[in-house]
Amino acid sequence: MIAPVKIRRPSKSRVASPAVVVRAPDAVATEERRAALRARRQAFFVRKIDYIPCREFLAPEAEALASTPPASAPARPAAEPSGRIDSYLAGLYETRLLSREEEQYHFRRMNWLRFRAATDRGRFDEKRATARQIDAVEALLSASEVERAILITSNLRLVVSIAKKFVTVDDLFDELVAEGNVALMRAVDKFNFALGNRFSTYATYAIQRHFFRISHRGRQQRRRFTPADESLRSVPAAEPAQGCNSVQIDQLKQLFAKFLGELEPREQQIVVARFGFDGRAPRTFRELGAEMGVCKERIRQIQTRAMEKIRGMATEAKLEQTVGDWL
Repeated sequence: MIAPVKIRRPSKSRVASPAVVVRAPDAVATEERRAALRARRQAFFVRKIDYIPCREFLAPEAEALASTPPASAPARPAAEPSGRIDSYLAGLYETRLLSREEEQYHFRRMNWLRFRAATDRGRFDEKRATARQIDAVEALLSASEVERAILITSNLRLVVSIAKKFVTVDDLFDELVAEGNVALMRAVDKFNFALGNRFSTYATYAIQRHFFRISHRGRQQRRRFTPADESLRSVPAAEPAQGCNSVQIDQLKQLFAKFLGELEPREQQIVVARFGFDGRAPRTFRELGAEMGVCKERIRQIQTRAMEKIRGMATEAKLEQTVGDWL
């Protein structure tokens, strides 16, 4: 008699190996899109939207008024520039000046588009705004930048004419023009077109005030940072006539060297080169831009940032009070 064969069944107590969860590619892509949208929402609602308020924007016909350009004005021939000029200045004289009506239209439209963008964004939920809603507001802001560019371009010649009156042996003409262009851009954003004044009147005052300010700042910098500083140039200097003794001068040198050491390497390089602390002749924005591979406007921005840091460190160290006590 053959004994029955017993078939062993797998024990129920044996633990099955955990299954590996693999996320579908579609789920990963969806999560990435959601993360990108969240980041875009955050940047979208943090962005500042400035505009000049106007009662016309609340009227029922506001959109039609801001979207209807005036009749095309005849092209007014520009005055031929005198003397030798570069290609940048020559291009400015090819741009037609805006009439009063055209100027009012572009300012009204620029601020209307910004007003619309700010108003529409205010209706959105910061956590649920859709990509389509964000696109619509950004399209309005992009259109406003087009209007802003028209206003800036048509007034660049004004900056040149004012810069010619302020240029000195210490200020290069192209650097003044670059500074004036910055003031012009700010003036376009702050001009209240609803008052009915011409923009050139407002911009002239703003640019001149900016030139006076940087001229005064330049004189202060030249008094504070003289190229005869032997600690930075290794050139023997004559005893100062301001009344400070040699010990006090050494303290100032050490303090200023400390200020330079707190700057970023590129900021330190620009400050040293701009004021000739390395023993060479002071370099211009254009020369430094060519050496460092950036535009001269970027060099100016870095210098301004560095000088603000030095000014803050000098204030924190009570440098002005200390020197005043010595004198």
